[in-house]
Amino acid sequence: MASHILAIDQGTTSSRAILFRGDISIAAQAQQEFPQHFPASGWVEHEPEDIWTSTVATCREALRRARVSAAEVAAIGITNQRETTVVWDRATGQAVHRAIVWQDRRTAEICEKLKADGHEPAVSAKTGLIIDPYFSGTKVAWILDHTPGARARAERGELLFGTVDSYLLWRLTGGKAHATDATNASRTLLFNIHTGAWDDDLLQLLRVPRSMLPEVKDSSAAFGETTAELFGGPIAIRGIAGDQQAATIGQACFTPGMMKSTYGTGCFALLNTGATPVASKNKLLTTIAYQLDGQRTYALEGSIFVAGSAVQWLRDGLGIIGQAAETGPLADQSDSTQSVYLVPAFVGMGAPYWNPRVRGALFGLTRNTGPAELAHAVLESVCYQTYDLWAAMRADWPDAQAVNTVLRVDGGMTASDWTMQRLADLLDAPVDRPVIQETTALGAAYLAGLGAGLYPEPTRFADNWRLEHRFKPNMSAATRTRKLKGWALAVKGVLASAPEAE
Repeated sequence: MASHILAIDQGTTSSRAILFRGDISIAAQAQQEFPQHFPASGWVEHEPEDIWTSTVATCREALRRARVSAAEVAAIGITNQRETTVVWDRATGQAVHRAIVWQDRRTAEICEKLKADGHEPAVSAKTGLIIDPYFSGTKVAWILDHTPGARARAERGELLFGTVDSYLLWRLTGGKAHATDATNASRTLLFNIHTGAWDDDLLQLLRVPRSMLPEVKDSSAAFGETTAELFGGPIAIRGIAGDQQAATIGQACFTPGMMKSTYGTGCFALLNTGATPVASKNKLLTTIAYQLDGQRTYALEGSIFVAGSAVQWLRDGLGIIGQAAETGPLADQSDSTQSVYLVPAFVGMGAPYWNPRVRGALFGLTRNTGPAELAHAVLESVCYQTYDLWAAMRADWPDAQAVNTVLRVDGGMTASDWTMQRLADLLDAPVDRPVIQETTALGAAYLAGLGAGLYPEPTRFADNWRLEHRFKPNMSAATRTRKLKGWALAVKGVLASAPEAE
């Protein structure tokens, strides 16, 4: 009896596989990190083969640990780092260039020219996005322009493009399926989120041949099946969603007004706006939260590029901590008379500022500033950035004012009680941490399980969500106002120091 779901969670720094049982409990999991490549300032790349081999290895390990065979797995669900771009040979499966990662800023000048030429309003109207190096479209064009012979090969139909989900699907199925889901497609700058189709005008503008593109399906659909030799038998692939949309599903944010925020390498907040796409006046993104039975549900999204990676900077760059868990206790020891602010714009700033050229800065340093104050500033920076998204969402969607929004959180940083309490304090709203922290993988598993008939419809699935801890705000209004004012001044200072485009 096929009573398990295998979730592939392919992230920015590691690949994971989690095997869920029919009652959504976890049977086994495995994780494997892979190398990051930084060939130039602001450039971030992955070897596609590393993504592939780590994915297969973790799937096999999870199955081995659970002593579960392929025949006992009803379906596979895939969730992935979004916007990361792979171009590969249709015949051999070999990538023509390293994957260009979502964090990569190499196409900033291309984006600036497109904006200077007045294209952004039309692009935003169709895609819900802004023109920024973050998204896949300009990355594809860059690979075709900078890899010898690639553009000519693409024009002849010899090359395929995909986000990581498409690349994995193609490899898993032995090259039989070249597809994606609506959530991943909506992050490319090439997809019209209103018509639900690739857009010829956008393809022409960004110079991407249509023959490269994957078929776009529902988030829960029949995507194909794995080759038998991979896992000892074929397994159906029935769910795909970008990682932040998968986390939204895993957090059971199926009702308009519900909001989740995921804290990993970056931080991504999504607010469900229902069947109506809401155009942002505050530089948020309008995106597809999920698509089921041909029906699109939309969300407002705010993207923060640096969250957990700021803690990594404390550990690896400064050597202040040995592991992430030390930051909360260290921050507790900080001097309360100091007001140190970190604006962690290591790779530019995301929403609601969208400035790829700005770089990070520390404000309020004194002779007595030390490791504790820096840890305090790093953790608070994540909370301040979330506040900026929170405020922008509430301004963009008037209906949010009528909803007593509770923020559902997930991701590695949510293990820090200190950070989650400070987040609740600065938002002046409850922050809910669920029992199942692996919400991204759970979302992918749910989509696959829904397609395989193992999991129920969304409203019944939402009944399975369980609260582990609610953090309630207890900061005074005066303190909150003072701290947010200091943050706003720090951001203003960083933005003022950004170099002009050349």
